[in-house]
Amino acid sequence: EIVNSGNIGLQYFTEMTNTPIHVFLIYFDFFLAGTNISSPTIMKYYQCPVAQTIGPKPYTKDCGMPITCKNTASLKPVRNVHFPNDIVFQDYVRQGEMERIGLFIRSKRVSLDTIYPSGMAAIHEAVLSGNLDCVKLLVSYGADIHQRDEEGWTPLHMACSDDYPHIARYLLSLGADRDLENDCGEKPADLIDPQSQELLDLFGLAANET
Repeated sequence: EIVNSGNIGLQYFTEMTNTPIHVFLIYFDFFLAGTNISSPTIMKYYQCPVAQTIGPKPYTKDCGMPITCKNTASLKPVRNVHFPNDIVFQDYVRQGEMERIGLFIRSKRVSLDTIYPSGMAAIHEAVLSGNLDCVKLLVSYGADIHQRDEEGWTPLHMACSDDYPHIARYLLSLGADRDLENDCGEKPADLIDPQSQELLDLFGLAANET
């Protein structure tokens, strides 16, 4: 089973052909699907139980003669899979794990301007989670409020697009440039939903001006 009740974990398949990179690739798929890899049972390392024995397996050839095949897997040492700091940190940001975020930054395990496979940096991930406290924490550690993602979006673009007026207000209070354009030539205000009255008021716009 890949999903154990109460916790998300991985178990080796019955065949002994999985290397640590096999497990990582499988695990990375879970990560992309939104699985929380920061649970206490997983954290940064995952111990994979690999010692197992497969008992006799009787089967019949086409000739009809029963044959017993003994396939006993040799005992192998427990292997550890190391998950890159950036991947673990990205999940901490998404989950709002404030203490762990601070610990990773202070220990210099990550760089805040790193662009993740998602195409975004840590501050973009924090904005998309709607977690103002996390955004403030990252800024306090030096995150750039004008950092661009792979498509040229700034944190303010994302706050406007995803309707987070409290985050947009905070970014503007720090001097976020409301006139910066993304790769499509859009300014943050261009991404405001006409129904988002608080954001419209924040940018001094009427509903028909967006």
